Amino acid sequence: MRYPAPHDLALAARALADEYPGRVRLRQVGESRGGRPLWVLSVGGRGDGGREVLVVAGAHANEPVGGATALDLARRAAGAPGGGTGWHFLLCADPDGAELHRTPLPSSLLDYHRHFYRPSGPEQPEWAPSLLPADRLPPEAVALTGLIDELRPVLQVSLHGTDLGGSWVQLTRDLPGLAGQFGRSAAELRIPVETGASDAAGWSSPGPGIFVMPRAGSMGSHSEDARLSTWCHRGTTTAIVEVPMWASRLVDDPAPHPDPRGALRMLAGRLGADAARVAELREGVGAADPDAAALLRAVDWTLRLIPQVAAGWTAAGKPPGTTAAALASLDAFGRRLPLRAAAMLWRVVRAQGHPAAPGLDRLVTGWCEEFSARFRARPVPVATQVEHQSRTALAAHRCLQTGQA
Repeated sequence: MRYPAPHDLALAARALADEYPGRVRLRQVGESRGGRPLWVLSVGGRGDGGREVLVVAGAHANEPVGGATALDLARRAAGAPGGGTGWHFLLCADPDGAELHRTPLPSSLLDYHRHFYRPSGPEQPEWAPSLLPADRLPPEAVALTGLIDELRPVLQVSLHGTDLGGSWVQLTRDLPGLAGQFGRSAAELRIPVETGASDAAGWSSPGPGIFVMPRAGSMGSHSEDARLSTWCHRGTTTAIVEVPMWASRLVDDPAPHPDPRGALRMLAGRLGADAARVAELREGVGAADPDAAALLRAVDWTLRLIPQVAAGWTAAGKPPGTTAAALASLDAFGRRLPLRAAAMLWRVVRAQGHPAAPGLDRLVTGWCEEFSARFRARPVPVATQVEHQSRTALAAHRCLQTGQA
């Protein structure tokens, strides 16, 4: 099984709509900046009782599993008796980004980064509302917020993925009972649960791998306020479901770390030094085409983010993590940021035949090898990622129904 491209998703969705005429519908809700269609696949709903669920896939270009999961969930919903709930799937929230991040089935962390792309924050559909005024939002974000306005979903499920680590869920409000179902699925499928996810540092956790967004205060490693993102648009209950492409047991070790402050100082120092190496290689590199310009915007965004992250790790007060799992998650995050910037810069200079290309080639290759070795990375089959993500989405819906019964 491979990660489907936006074109593959549209073809599969059309076939499903043809198989279930009247029950399954495919419609276009907008266009990307590059003129690519934004497709929504709906199963039931609107006339079946008015309880709508919105599933968003492909909001981050470098996390391609969501499209496959959306199709899996749509097939399950189409084949099940109508239960008064409509399921709506935004098949790819950022088709332009998906076109630039080309990883149908990466064989290694290095293979994944050879074609890496993750847009800058203002160009990400879910994050843009937290960074830009309403009149400057990209069309993908406008389409997504418009869809939420139209459907008024009782639940939104945002399908995400991580390159290396474990699985976790971020919630805009607690869904009692989800932790048990999520944990059982992860155990059955041999996927580690990320118990100290850096994205949710300082958030309350009703169970391993489940994190509830705070109403105020710390937002973990996010440089933007997630409470202003599309996850919280109209006060929607949202579950953000993360699954890993490569698994590591280091991220689910609940033992206390012997020296979290010392470890954080080391991680912050390494992060700053790695970013400086990339920044030095970035100097003098220009964009020769629109793809290169998008890649360089993302490089610069990432390099600007890194000092904020490092400062947060060494600030006075409670450290952002004290367990072995939390420090491992921060270690992975600290490796991930400069590696991504280097990989995107590598793509630009490689295409241009720039003299920095060989040095960046060695840097990205070495960092990928070190990352994999440090975390003893084990590949998670795409089908396994999809199964766990689908189970978790369905569990979130069941828990919401139980809580509202």
